[in-house]
Amino acid sequence: MPRPPLIEFDHVSYVRGETTVLDDVTLRVDCGEHTAIVGRNGAGKSSLIQLLTHEGYPLAPLDGRSPIKVFGRDRWDVFELRSRLGIVTGDLHDRFTGGDWVGRVSGIDAVVSGFLASHALFEHHEVTPAMTRDAERALERVGATHLARKRLDHMSTGEARRVLIARALVRTPDALILDESTTGLDVVARHQFMERVRSISREGVTIVLVTQHLDEIFPEVERVILLHDGRVADDGPKDRVLRGRVIEHAFGAPLVVEEHRGYYDIRPAR
Repeated sequence: MPRPPLIEFDHVSYVRGETTVLDDVTLRVDCGEHTAIVGRNGAGKSSLIQLLTHEGYPLAPLDGRSPIKVFGRDRWDVFELRSRLGIVTGDLHDRFTGGDWVGRVSGIDAVVSGFLASHALFEHHEVTPAMTRDAERALERVGATHLARKRLDHMSTGEARRVLIARALVRTPDALILDESTTGLDVVARHQFMERVRSISREGVTIVLVTQHLDEIFPEVERVILLHDGRVADDGPKDRVLRGRVIEHAFGAPLVVEEHRGYYDIRPAR
């Protein structure tokens, strides 16, 4: 029996205040289809993630249909959904590393918190030995075992981001969504991070990469969805979209595109 799609948007519109941030967006991403969703700041990428995480809700269609489905379902208990869909965002990083107390969380506790949908462990939380073992395995999976006892406020940005990847993986999700997840990383840490993501993609976890940095699109990504002004401007095979005129219009400049070992070097043409 075929698996239902990971994500289905059926003529989705999303309004914040008086601004339409997504306008009649239709797209589908299948399980196993590594996909990059790209666009400039303000294109609608983060709004799309807010709809997936139920931090926002689309306009209700007049015909009563369900405009958004995840794994074939339009209704989810958020806690249940997190067991199948891991999400790492820059905002999540800020929540874990900012404030007077959050940053004092250790790596292992941050990963365990993925079971509890919290940003720390509190006295009322019941942490089982099985949770701790799974958290240790998740840290090992991303090469971060040495960060288990280190506090997040003592970690580099790259180290903390690897811990958050482990947190997203601790419940063995079917898919992982990375929203601008390399923000704040230097060029070396960013490459190391993306190579770790490549490894995860080869283990059977579907990756949806949401980014404005086109050079982050790693070789296993097969498809690119281009957002521009809240709409899908282009959608198709990676090489065609990245070399097309539509993406030049969306980014506001002619582009030079060169491929090196499966990654793309993309820069404005002089």
